[in-house]
Amino acid sequence: MKKNSFYLIVGCIALALLAVFWYSVEHHIRFITEAAFIVAIVLIYLIRTKVTDFIEDERTTRITEQAAVRTFQVFWVILCAFSIGAVMQILYIPSFPQEHFTNAASRPPVILGPRLMGFFQLFLLCLMIFLYVAFRIYYARKYGDWETDEE
Repeated sequence: MKKNSFYLIVGCIALALLAVFWYSVEHHIRFITEAAFIVAIVLIYLIRTKVTDFIEDERTTRITEQAAVRTFQVFWVILCAFSIGAVMQILYIPSFPQEHFTNAASRPPVILGPRLMGFFQLFLLCLMIFLYVAFRIYYARKYGDWETDEE
């Protein structure tokens, strides 16, 4: 298996973890997310042992550095914009008067903003993995990492 395939599989595992997180929140099961995370780490480790092209030379180091820097440059803008929006959402959560909740059967209204922020943060982590893979592919082509040597 190639490195880029490995990174894409890791991104898909991260998306699966996002789905598990959603399921555990919706069904109020606490420990599924933690167990799934541990299983995912073990799975990633086992898949990484199958990768055949982890050869470190100057070119692959340069590709990795460029991909990491570009991922960081793009991602911090997205994360900053999200964080500003999240803070604004938290600051404007409406308060509900206590007299609405005098009946024991009534519950306060569900406010989706703070709840969705956790899902969106996990989505951003998945996005960061896919950005890194895309930049690795771009710089591997630019620096000729996929070309064969005739020596």
